[in-house]
Amino acid sequence: MADILLVDDEKSVRSTLAVLLQKTGYRVEESSAGGDAIEKMSNRFYDLVITDLKMEPIDGIEVLKKTKEINPSTEVVVMTAYSTVESGVEAIKLGAYDYIQKPFEKDEFLIIVEKALERKNLLNEVEQLQNELKEKYRFENIVGNSKEMFDVLTLVSKVSKTDSTILVSGESGTGKELIAKAIHLNSRRKHRSFVTINCGAIPENLQESELFGHVRGAFTGAIRDKRGLFQEADGGTLFLDEVGETSQATQVKLLRFLQDGEIRRVGDNEPFYVDVRLITATNKDLPKLTEEGKFREDLFYRLNVIPIHIPPIRKRKDDIPLLVNHFLKKYAEKEKKNVVSISPEAMKILTGYHWPGNVRELENVLERAVILTNKNTILPEDFPVLVRESLKRTQEVEVLDMEEKTLEEVEKHYILKMLEKVNWNQKQASEILGISTTTLWRKLKSYGIEPRMKE
Repeated sequence: MADILLVDDEKSVRSTLAVLLQKTGYRVEESSAGGDAIEKMSNRFYDLVITDLKMEPIDGIEVLKKTKEINPSTEVVVMTAYSTVESGVEAIKLGAYDYIQKPFEKDEFLIIVEKALERKNLLNEVEQLQNELKEKYRFENIVGNSKEMFDVLTLVSKVSKTDSTILVSGESGTGKELIAKAIHLNSRRKHRSFVTINCGAIPENLQESELFGHVRGAFTGAIRDKRGLFQEADGGTLFLDEVGETSQATQVKLLRFLQDGEIRRVGDNEPFYVDVRLITATNKDLPKLTEEGKFREDLFYRLNVIPIHIPPIRKRKDDIPLLVNHFLKKYAEKEKKNVVSISPEAMKILTGYHWPGNVRELENVLERAVILTNKNTILPEDFPVLVRESLKRTQEVEVLDMEEKTLEEVEKHYILKMLEKVNWNQKQASEILGISTTTLWRKLKSYGIEPRMKE
């Protein structure tokens, strides 16, 4: 059950909302003044603070600031009958989850409260998991607070305790090796070797020798015995990146290892038995390769015991600002430059770009920007032309797409754009659109769109 502090100098408003929240199942404490609210927060923790904006002598903005100073994880929703877009934006910039204009509908109010608490719980869970992994298993290089990455991290924390074979999939640059290393460092094998190889970088005729080793005289140039990577990883973890690039002969030997732990060096008649946890990764469609006969079906099922898919960053754009700040700090320190921020225009470009190279490409763009800038703020001109002009091209494509859509599709697109623009504040969107909130609700329902708050 969530604890909520309700701050408003109007007793009737305060009492009405307190009853509504209590009936919904929340614990509510009331405060009639900003100073009293700040004192209450100093003595106990609240999950959510709902505060009026216009109060004397301490207003809602000051309550918001103090809330974030005292308990940064407490979410804040600001209410006001005097709101302008600027005051709402100011509140959000200072850390508020959202603002709501009086008078408002009960359902609208409860939706905002519910979404604010959902966000708080999700961020708390992610922070707890990341802090645990950072402290114990050096997991600090994986950055992200999105639900998609939270699901990945949760799965990683579970499967790391086992010795099951893992198949990590995802586009190039999403961080598959980071995930594999995190699994190793969170396992019982963390004090043994983590050996990695990119199968696509090894010619097919050398793959068997690299992985399994060879004996002297096995082939021309084999002048001495060679230990393979499976032997090097004995007791630890072997990570095979781009496993889809392995030859048919290598696939047969991998299957034999997965069946009974046995490997055989090239040119050797005697098998070796090794204790190796195998993690593989691919950016290819392995099921499709099996259908085409390019990858053994029986091996695919052996590798795919526990699949972990890393989504591309274009599908988890909430993580982009976190990644940007992470890389900005990393390369500012590395280059010993006082680059401390990124302009809103530059951030808009980064969040709007489709990032075909994913996190790796984003990191390269930020490293380049830090090196080239002579200011302490990253600006759009610090980006490559391809990235800088991507937002303009996207907007041009959208205009062309609209020409081929039906009237209903155009209306749906426009309404969604407006809702995104005002952070899914339905009352504000309906006012701009010139329709009632009821009409807006009906249209969203007819489109099959679930009302939500943008985080």
